[in-house]
Amino acid sequence: MSPTTTASMTEGPDAPLTGGMLWVAALMLAAANFIAVLNMTIANVAVPNIAGALGAATSQGTWVITSYAVGEAITVPLTGWLSARFGSVRVFVTSMILFGVFSIVCGLAPSLGILVVARVFQGLCGGPLMPLSQTLLMRIFPKEKAAAAIGLWSMTTLVAPVAGPILGGWLCDEFSWSWVFLLNAPIAIGFGLYAWKLLKRYQALGERSRIDLVGLVLLVVWVAALQLMLDEGKNLDWFASSQITALALIAAIGFAAFLIWELHEPNPIVDLRVFRHRGFSVSVLTISLAFACFFGVSVLTPLWLQSFMGYTATTAGLATAWTGVTAFFVAPMVASSKKDPRLLVFIGVVWLGLVTLWRTVANTDMGFWDVAVPLMVMGFALPFFFIPSTGIALASVEEREMDSAAGLMNFLRTLAGAFATSAVTTVWSDQATRNHAELVGLADRDHSLHQQLTASGAPPEAAREVLDYLVTSQSVMLSTNQIMTVIGVLFLLAAAVIWLAPKPGRVIEPGAGGH
Repeated sequence: MSPTTTASMTEGPDAPLTGGMLWVAALMLAAANFIAVLNMTIANVAVPNIAGALGAATSQGTWVITSYAVGEAITVPLTGWLSARFGSVRVFVTSMILFGVFSIVCGLAPSLGILVVARVFQGLCGGPLMPLSQTLLMRIFPKEKAAAAIGLWSMTTLVAPVAGPILGGWLCDEFSWSWVFLLNAPIAIGFGLYAWKLLKRYQALGERSRIDLVGLVLLVVWVAALQLMLDEGKNLDWFASSQITALALIAAIGFAAFLIWELHEPNPIVDLRVFRHRGFSVSVLTISLAFACFFGVSVLTPLWLQSFMGYTATTAGLATAWTGVTAFFVAPMVASSKKDPRLLVFIGVVWLGLVTLWRTVANTDMGFWDVAVPLMVMGFALPFFFIPSTGIALASVEEREMDSAAGLMNFLRTLAGAFATSAVTTVWSDQATRNHAELVGLADRDHSLHQQLTASGAPPEAAREVLDYLVTSQSVMLSTNQIMTVIGVLFLLAAAVIWLAPKPGRVIEPGAGGH
């Protein structure tokens, strides 16, 4: 048997991990996914601190977020090819260690330019961590514990975006912005080095296929253009800007050329053929739609709380964190369920939709627990959605396609989150402006409130400012509820989509995901 045909076999005589060492390896893999996803949101609240410390404008500081997203978006879909070429374990360990190294460079960066470049490389290294942590978990866990592996990975994916702003805000308030990045280093480098010792027995022999340079260049071009368009669109007023229009054209043309090339290339850089499996395609569609909705809610809630409800970044984070707390406790039950996974996904996503519709009656007089309780209830539904949908997707492809499938699934999920962020923040702002224009004509028509304010000693100008603030806060509240209504309906649509998938004919076998 030749080396290339033994790609799915492990090297060396070492036996598979068992007992405590199995869970140590699982903890390291889950931590890798956690820090990769965490870094998508942890720097969001640190942008003003970073810009001020490095002598840059806040608008320039947002490149700290954009640069990471671009780097990550490029390498996530490349995971399958990288794993086939160099072996999953080697790619994972290298990415983990380099992620820690570039985190140190970020934390010690003396200028914004160096920080942005380091963030690009950090994103390039973080991209493969998400899909490979997932597939390696399923490779090392025995068949009867595969669902628990999916559950563990799913929870880190769902909790990390919520934890990011809380941790980032606390580090900036108590220490400095540098610790937002330096915190990653000991985890990534330490776990990366130890991961090789534990996981090298699962390392597969790489395939010496040629590099699809054309496909790689096209991927970098269209993904970078699309990510830049999504990140900068709101700041540049979307298609009123020639820069955004140019990026949109580059992304569209590049994507079309990429699809045509990859579907006809014998050794594609991204294996799009996994979409021939209906179960995978439908599951990914459901995951992308539902995750976009969930991410939209996750972005909008702290933004509203901090901008118009007087919450600090830490307090807003604590309110939203309840989603992850309740999800954590439900996950083991869902992971061990023997029910039809399509039914579990349907129940979970419908639940998310109904809770979101419940939130459409929010008002500016709500207290902390009025905000937190619906989010707490929403958390119970997340494992029902995420764990079985991921299981359906990966059980629908052939074992040799597992890394490619996981990479594409994570890429489309991440892209859906980026779309949701841009759409929600833009529509929220625009709708608030429209609501304000309507409410101005209705508010205090008889001028009684204005007269009360001036009679109490407020200058006329101050009275007008108070009235404008009241109108603005109500306009934003209406805008928030209107967007929640749309997101709730989209959740229900995503729930219906899962029934287009066939019932899974197998569970994920141990050793799946190898090359």
